[in-house]
Amino acid sequence: MSVALLHTRAIIGIDAPGVQVETHLSPGLPAFSIVGLPEAAVRESRDRVRSALINSGYDFPQRRITVNLAPADLPKSGGRFDLPIALGILSASKQLRIPDSDRFECLGELALGGELRPCQGILPVALAARQDQRELIVPSGNAAEAALAHPCVRGAASLLEVCAHLEGVALIAEAVALCRSPDDEAGPCLADVRGQPQAKRALLIAAAGAHSLLLKGPPGSGKSMLAQRLPGLLPALNDDEALAVAAVHSLTRPRSSARFHSPPYRAPHHTASAVALVGGGGQPRPGEISLAHHGVLFLDEMPEFDRRVLEVLREPLETGEVHISRARHQAVFPARFQLVAAMNPCPCGWLGHPEKSCGYFCDKARRYQQKLSGPLLDRIDLHLEVQALPATALTGPADGMSSTQLRQQVVAARQRQLARQDKLNHALAPTELEPLIHQHRHWLEEVMTRLGLSARALHRMLRVARSIADLDAADTVTQTHLQEALSYRATHAMPGNDAGN
Repeated sequence: MSVALLHTRAIIGIDAPGVQVETHLSPGLPAFSIVGLPEAAVRESRDRVRSALINSGYDFPQRRITVNLAPADLPKSGGRFDLPIALGILSASKQLRIPDSDRFECLGELALGGELRPCQGILPVALAARQDQRELIVPSGNAAEAALAHPCVRGAASLLEVCAHLEGVALIAEAVALCRSPDDEAGPCLADVRGQPQAKRALLIAAAGAHSLLLKGPPGSGKSMLAQRLPGLLPALNDDEALAVAAVHSLTRPRSSARFHSPPYRAPHHTASAVALVGGGGQPRPGEISLAHHGVLFLDEMPEFDRRVLEVLREPLETGEVHISRARHQAVFPARFQLVAAMNPCPCGWLGHPEKSCGYFCDKARRYQQKLSGPLLDRIDLHLEVQALPATALTGPADGMSSTQLRQQVVAARQRQLARQDKLNHALAPTELEPLIHQHRHWLEEVMTRLGLSARALHRMLRVARSIADLDAADTVTQTHLQEALSYRATHAMPGNDAGN
């Protein structure tokens, strides 16, 4: 019977479900049909496969060819199915002998001359193939990336190379992953920032507990410069985290191998849409918050973003993932990121300055600041006023420790957290904060009443206090730690502010 069965994978969000490519040759008028919910790019593979087979020296069967991509209810898109379809036709027409088609998976887009072109989303495919213990054959342009997640990847440049490998004529060597050591990766250093000791302290606390941070100050005070240096304080990603980050990036553009273990840093422009920020589209793709997974998302000039765009951040900040639902597609993308935002105090940026202030505190400044909703501000752990520096501080010698030195403190603080609770402080559940609330009950009641803090703001303040204690290598959280944590919330807390919606 002229039937061939090969294995490949589709891409749905961050998942790579398995697809069986069934090829059947039957008598009748020559025809070539592909079934199994193929989209336009998959249907067009008929012409690519026909030309690739002929130009590679094979005969294209003049029979009725039916290719079924199973399961039939799973949407198929892209040119990744070209290679298994071509191999299936060669196997069903007896031009190629495949001893054991169940031991490997393959994918790749074919050029008309038979060359293989790389595909997007290769890392989720490699992770799934490794779990099913199958060898993976991919285009040579994808081989080094796929080898990051799979121990047995073979990269081929053309259809002929794949056929020679399967017949045992010329085996393809296993691909080698190309990535550098975390020690070789460097970014902007915090020692470049003059002055701003309180802002540097806030960055250190944010890095220690993976807390979100809002920097508020006049233009030129160093807000963006500080935010760009937060990734340099974060520990290098471990292998599992680095693979999770690279898997998301592979759906759009693969990460540089030199930055494989570095936390990602994303800084979208304030004109970005909600879809660009959280992901979506007809076929769901990751947005900026997912591309910042295990890293930093920096929103400069935060009030300039559309308010509806900012409001979509509320759920991912709480859950660490984003759900995209469309009529034909549903996808879940990881989005456990650190939010760092910067804003001016008013439209002109000089509110409160003795010489440059526009003086519109009651009108323009209030409307400008109210672009950020209370519920969104309530989900940001640390709020800091960044002051403009005098000329003497800007022209004087550099001060403070380097990012490498401060990173050692962050690593030590995170190790304490993982040893104590197997998670970072930002992820502590309210029930895990109950002992701390009971210990400082009367002081906390007074603070909540005086400042109008919501329950969410209280829990976030306690998590920050726990990170401050870990930086001090303290086993217990003292009132001094709580007072410092409160200083990072009082900048936006107002009596009667109902920010807990």
